[in-house]
Amino acid sequence: MSIILKRIYDEPPRLGGHRILIDRVWPRGISKEDAGLDEWMKEITPTPTLRKWFNHEPVKFEEFRQAYKEELYQNKEKQKKLQELKKIAADKRVVLLYGAKDDQHNHAIVLKEVLDDM
Repeated sequence: MSIILKRIYDEPPRLGGHRILIDRVWPRGISKEDAGLDEWMKEITPTPTLRKWFNHEPVKFEEFRQAYKEELYQNKEKQKKLQELKKIAADKRVVLLYGAKDDQHNHAIVLKEVLDDM
């Protein structure tokens, strides 16, 4: 299984693989054409309540990580999307794209951890 994380603002579409945007909100300043996406999985993102609470504050990251993992494991729709991602990754490289500026404290890291543990 090959899953890599890339910030959509830093990564040109040249990187091969199945390109999936994993943000609930479309990234500012990037056209759909320039993004070169294969899909947009809004359903797998943290709930708006959790996302707003976290607010990309590093001090809250560990608590956010646990809460987001709980959402991923307990929500049937999110579980279905996790299985889809796992299936895609079994056949080809998956590039999970996110917009967060902080590449150490964001939901993409947690999502990849969950996928790697499946």
